Amino acid sequence: MTPSARDYSLIGRDSALAEENGLSAAEWYACPIPRKALKELMKRSDGPALRDTVIWFAALLSSAAGGVYFWGSWWAVPFFLVYGVLYGSSSDSRWHEAGHGTAFKTRWMNDVVYHIASFMILREPTVWRWSHTRHHTDTIIVGRDPEIAVPRPPDVTGLLLNVFAIKSSLRTIRHLFIHAAGRLTAEEQTFIPEMERWKVTLVARIYLAIFAAVIAACLWMGSLLPAMLVGLPTFYGGFMTIFFGLTQHAGLAEDVLDHRLNTRTVYMNPLFRFLYWNMNYHVEHHMFPMVPYHALPKLHDAIKDDCPAPYPSTIAAYREIIPTILRQIREPQYHVVRQLPSGAKSVPYNFGTVLRPAE
Repeated sequence: MTPSARDYSLIGRDSALAEENGLSAAEWYACPIPRKALKELMKRSDGPALRDTVIWFAALLSSAAGGVYFWGSWWAVPFFLVYGVLYGSSSDSRWHEAGHGTAFKTRWMNDVVYHIASFMILREPTVWRWSHTRHHTDTIIVGRDPEIAVPRPPDVTGLLLNVFAIKSSLRTIRHLFIHAAGRLTAEEQTFIPEMERWKVTLVARIYLAIFAAVIAACLWMGSLLPAMLVGLPTFYGGFMTIFFGLTQHAGLAEDVLDHRLNTRTVYMNPLFRFLYWNMNYHVEHHMFPMVPYHALPKLHDAIKDDCPAPYPSTIAAYREIIPTILRQIREPQYHVVRQLPSGAKSVPYNFGTVLRPAE
């Protein structure tokens, strides 16, 4: 009998089955690493993130200034391209790392960057803080993880729309109106604590007020320039977000308790690593999420002998990802099986335990 389609919602059949099968808030495999070495890697520091954030803001301001200066001519295009990527794509990793509280040692610095970057990438900070907590607790566990980017069978149209953040951003805008009215969706109620929900309403109203002000400025000036600086960069500059993001988990195993099997580490060039804040070391990040982004290369060296071989480049990763996604349209059960190195410790492979036969 062929298995029925998976239910990726957080309030459906597979959510209950994941809990029944022990896949919810379960114990995950961690590569062996000396406690002293791990403690050293987990040390937080303001220095690296301050340096990188100053560079980021300087590049944002200078590219924005160039775009404004040359507005109305083709010379503005390269400036807005750079500005868009810095605003709509590199904000993803800044939101992510500051949200973990590991980018800076000083808490308020993490909070400031977190809220700025969340607005840039159009992610509501309270919703995503708790969504991402669940993502780490139940990584790619169907019915539990709210951040599965490529459910099976894949929504290829949605993925293509998200090259310019269209599907994801329109969903967020719809949710902003829901949240501004003081309501949450049924799924959000499963992971956002009661005491945090007032923040969702407050931030939604602030976001909508900012966007209303931008629209008013555009109408007053008779120009799209204000929106080119605030709001639209999420769309026209968001293509690197999905380019980086799909390398994390797309096409890999669901319902396994081993990040080596459902997560990729991909070697990237220095520019990509700056934009992505070392999130290309994604197996390492999921296994030890309290290690700051700037220490992930050292963590990679410490555990790489117990992990599958990293992908040598993003091109190599996409040579696997694209054919896998296309095959999953016809064969939703198909996935890439990552090969552990000889001598690496293996753990029970739980894939498929929550599937039911088709009725």
